[in-house]
Amino acid sequence: MRNPFLSFTLVFIFAISACTPKATATSVAPTETASPAATEPEVVDLITHPFPQHVEYASNSILPSHRSLEELDNDVRVFYDYWKSEYLVEDGSSDDGFPLYRVAFGKSEEARGTTVSEGQGYGMMIVPIMAGYDPNAQVIFDGLWAFARAHPSEVDSRLMDWNVPDPEGNDSAFDGDADIAFGLLLADAQWGSNGRVNYKAEAEKMIGGILESTIGPESHLPMLGDWIDAHGPNHNQYTPRSSDFMLVNFRAYGEATNDPVWNDVVLQSQNIILAIQTNHSPETGLLPDFIVIKDQVPQPAPSEFLENVTDGAYNYNAGRDPWRVGLDALIYDDEVSRSIVQKISHWIESSAAGDPANIRSGYELDGTPLSGSDYFSTFFVAPMGVAAMNDPAQQDWLNAVYDSVYDTHEDYYEDSVNLLCLMVMTGNFWSP
Repeated sequence: MRNPFLSFTLVFIFAISACTPKATATSVAPTETASPAATEPEVVDLITHPFPQHVEYASNSILPSHRSLEELDNDVRVFYDYWKSEYLVEDGSSDDGFPLYRVAFGKSEEARGTTVSEGQGYGMMIVPIMAGYDPNAQVIFDGLWAFARAHPSEVDSRLMDWNVPDPEGNDSAFDGDADIAFGLLLADAQWGSNGRVNYKAEAEKMIGGILESTIGPESHLPMLGDWIDAHGPNHNQYTPRSSDFMLVNFRAYGEATNDPVWNDVVLQSQNIILAIQTNHSPETGLLPDFIVIKDQVPQPAPSEFLENVTDGAYNYNAGRDPWRVGLDALIYDDEVSRSIVQKISHWIESSAAGDPANIRSGYELDGTPLSGSDYFSTFFVAPMGVAAMNDPAQQDWLNAVYDSVYDTHEDYYEDSVNLLCLMVMTGNFWSP
């Protein structure tokens, strides 16, 4: 039996419900656009959530106020077309003649030859939401899924190999699988599961793999991947990556499977975040890339814990946290998640003196900029826009953040996160 990991020193106890009502969407007729004609075989004509959706997020949440809804929607269309042109790669075909697709790891020739499961997950969330604008959305989605299935992890074959075509270490990374499974649930909600792919059944199978192989059996926390020994000495069920606290995904899994364990995964994730904010970032609210829990006390990971010397800092993993947690507050109206991101959002607006151009690309948890971080990146700025949506007092700040990112292009990682955040900031990201 999986036992909840509940006891943490100096953690505020919040009564939360993982079954609170989620945001609802108002269907809007898709805008006619000059999109290329579909050349691939048609799959299913049914589209239940055509873009744009204009989702009604939590009460007292805000959207950018200086642009019309039509302008916001078009910003997403334009960025999506750019994203597809740069990163969507057709890579062969299936046995039944349908194209396979993957998301390239970058713009360079070398990077275009690589795909990571993280990017495949981003693509499988983005594409179903753009159905109704993109006439090829379902064919592309099915191709993304087929590519993922063609490259399974050697540890748990229900999950995806995290790095293709890397011949070594063919195991999984938590976030990629978590977004792929969420994307399958989006596809089921968008197109139903009576076509060529039974999205719901595939999602349930993958969620089962995620739970069995990458959720700590006692901690109920996400592990780094299926290569982790839950009881190992260095990397184990008590050493999560903060950006793997994907609360909206976990709630969607619970709704899809009726398994209450996902409620506790949400609760434990929030408890860890609160402990870090209370004991290690009381002024900034920032979270570290990696967390180590010793004697039931969460703390930032030491230098070189897994990736580099900044593993215990707010850097290129944790930069996604304001988006992931902020989205939970918007869709599920969760007060704990709202308090978490408001702490971060209020600090960053003050630290940047109201100008997103002053946001540095990485910080120590006390707010000191990391060495070499004196440059602008949408990766660190766009998620702050999602966080700002949770406080009407930050309307001007949200507008400024939006203006700084909506037409700024960088590379695969930054652009993919930026597009997903733009979908939220324009009211077009929805949960199944």
